Amino acid sequence: MSQLFPKKANTLPLLSLGASLLGGVFLVFLVWYYFSPEFKVVGYQPEQPVPYSHQTHVGKLGMDCRYCHTNVENSKHANVPATETCMTCHSQIKQNSPKLLPVRKSWANNEPIEWTKVHHLPDYAHFSHAAHVDKGVGCETCHGRIDKMGAEGVYQAEPLSMGWCLDCHRQPEKYLRPNDEITTMGYTQPANFIERNLKRIREEGIQPPTNCSACHY
Repeated sequence: MSQLFPKKANTLPLLSLGASLLGGVFLVFLVWYYFSPEFKVVGYQPEQPVPYSHQTHVGKLGMDCRYCHTNVENSKHANVPATETCMTCHSQIKQNSPKLLPVRKSWANNEPIEWTKVHHLPDYAHFSHAAHVDKGVGCETCHGRIDKMGAEGVYQAEPLSMGWCLDCHRQPEKYLRPNDEITTMGYTQPANFIERNLKRIREEGIQPPTNCSACHY
């Protein structure tokens, strides 16, 4: 009996199977990337009620982060400054600026400014600013170069995902800095910073937890 199909037809099932596998891998990659924090939240920049420029206040005027975020060293939350903090300067500076009208209204009516939160963590994740800041984690490590963020607003510079956090918890010597450099923007580590940080970790007993219950309870 003559052969109905050429021998090369036997490769079609293999090619079909290979294409299916490649398509499946590609689909998994798309879901992994496009649903990851790197894609969904990095760059998130909500509009704020006041066009506050960190570039002006921090970058040009040299204001320390803790002037406005006063509780960052002793609280789990980095508090948003009250209108009183803004008016400490702006009762004298740019008193008639239309951009500061919401600030003046807030002050006159004794009503807080409704700032829009930029950095969100899941309700099931516990995070303390004080625990990190007091051990030498700089502001820009998590929040990026705040001093370069202008009137368009603050954006999320890092994913703040579990894997991203664990990278630091597993090798904290790569990220710590002296406590008096916590708020320094553009800080450059010295050549021997790994040895310095390892010594500090030993002396202070710094042990960033990697177990689930440390951040989830």
